[in-house]
Amino acid sequence: MNHEHRSQWREQLSRVWHVPFFDRLNDSIHALSKGDRFIFYTLTAIAGIVSVASLYALQQSILVKEPAYGGTLTEGALGNPQFINPLLAISDADRDLSTLTYAGLMGLTSDGSLAPILAESYTISADGKVYTFVLREKAKFSDGTPVTANDVVFTIKKAQNPALKSPEYANWSGVNVVAVDERTVRFTLSRPYAPFLSLTTIGILPSRLWQNISDTEFPFSSLQTDPVGTGPFKVTSITRDASGLIKSVSLADNPNYALGRPYLDGITFEFYANADDLARAVKSGAVESAYGVPSSTTLTAPYARVFGVFFNPSTKQVFARPEVRKALSLALDRDSIVKDVLGGYATPLMGPVPPGKSVRQFPVPQLDDHTAAAAHILEAAGWSYDSALRTWKNPKVKQPLDVITIRTSNVPELKNVASAVKEDWEALGIPVDIELYEPGDLSQNVIRPRKYDALLYGMVIGHDQDLYAFWDSQERNDPGLNIALYANKAVDALLEEARSTPSQETRERDLQKIEDVVAADYPAAFIYAPSFVYTVPSDLQGVDLPQIITPSDRFAMAATWYRYTDAVWPFLARQK
Repeated sequence: MNHEHRSQWREQLSRVWHVPFFDRLNDSIHALSKGDRFIFYTLTAIAGIVSVASLYALQQSILVKEPAYGGTLTEGALGNPQFINPLLAISDADRDLSTLTYAGLMGLTSDGSLAPILAESYTISADGKVYTFVLREKAKFSDGTPVTANDVVFTIKKAQNPALKSPEYANWSGVNVVAVDERTVRFTLSRPYAPFLSLTTIGILPSRLWQNISDTEFPFSSLQTDPVGTGPFKVTSITRDASGLIKSVSLADNPNYALGRPYLDGITFEFYANADDLARAVKSGAVESAYGVPSSTTLTAPYARVFGVFFNPSTKQVFARPEVRKALSLALDRDSIVKDVLGGYATPLMGPVPPGKSVRQFPVPQLDDHTAAAAHILEAAGWSYDSALRTWKNPKVKQPLDVITIRTSNVPELKNVASAVKEDWEALGIPVDIELYEPGDLSQNVIRPRKYDALLYGMVIGHDQDLYAFWDSQERNDPGLNIALYANKAVDALLEEARSTPSQETRERDLQKIEDVVAADYPAAFIYAPSFVYTVPSDLQGVDLPQIITPSDRFAMAATWYRYTDAVWPFLARQK
């Protein structure tokens, strides 16, 4: 461009352009008095602000908020993890970290149902014995290597190895597993087992890293605390105290997670020796989240556990009398126990099935006087009370209803519940002794040999709600879990059908019948199903808790938790 042209451009740019409308407006404004011009400018400014605010409000009404990546969470927990490994996890701390760093073919959703994680799809044979899974093509471990059918086969066969002593051994015993091809794995059962799908949530190990580690060396491998998994997070650092115990574990997001990287950048676990220390850490803000510690931002979820006093008619024959069991059950004021002993964090129960969406709970009687109602049941059956001996007697029954010894775990919750049961039964005139045992001692020396008259205990019911081990007559002896020594042929048939039928409708119908029949037989004085209590920071969003079997289930959907949001146009919203 030459000098002449540059001069013409400068002239054009410096030229003042006149628009008639604005010229007339300018003349009109200058014709106003100073006061009128002030009012005009003020009104113009207000109109501008209102217009901008209206446009912003319109924009916000159209835009949608979606989770944004970023932020971390500090979780407090009890104990010290030892095995970050789905095959060896034995403590809550182990299971918490294993759940976050490993994933299975299937996973738990917020409504308690199962959905594919590492699997892309699955099929079930017509006879309910063969399950075939196809892995996602892009399923990877946290180090970026692909997940193959051989990894699945290795993991299951390792669980089946008795030498490893895995807690998963009983679940997988007798299941045949083969790799059909690199992405297809097939499980064959000896007989139909409807709850099998829930077993496939077990975390998958990378065979290339574990296959040359012997059973003896397996628990001591560095991979136990530096895992390579398929979960939404991966371990980045661990701190230990002077004795070598793990005190803190930091996790970072895993960009290779099969369902996409989690929204949170990471989760840090701080471990505490006792509940009091954990509660203080929550109160002081040293940790942001913890379960079992109520606060102003507490979430609750149903715990799939049923607590009650289980009667043993083989050691105290009077418990074989249905009116005795019923009277002892109705003597308990469940509403008061839930309110006064459990702080309201529980649901009163009369039957063996924990609260859920598929079963109508056996109704809890609303009685004005529980003691009078229980006494009436005994008296109507021919019993009379001897106040001098503090004994209920029946001329047709050899054994009187006298001192009852309740055995239970030496933990605060059960100690307090046992005291409440003692108070209610003694109001009926029956002396009660309470014997406390450490959990391991109770299991080994009381429950397994069935050495108890009355056992205050909790049954942990799985997501599949398979009650076979708890109530089938063949499970009355150890290692069966039928601690009430209950026998009912109709219930046996229902239990068998419920676990073998592929029909969800049939299983729910059978479960309802089991609830009603067992509750009406009063083999135990069912008391409550506890609530799972989880404290989280007020700005943590997306935390939808499923029904809780073990505390680690709270992390089932941790990949969708978030602390930040973005406002975007609807057509740009991210689908996750």
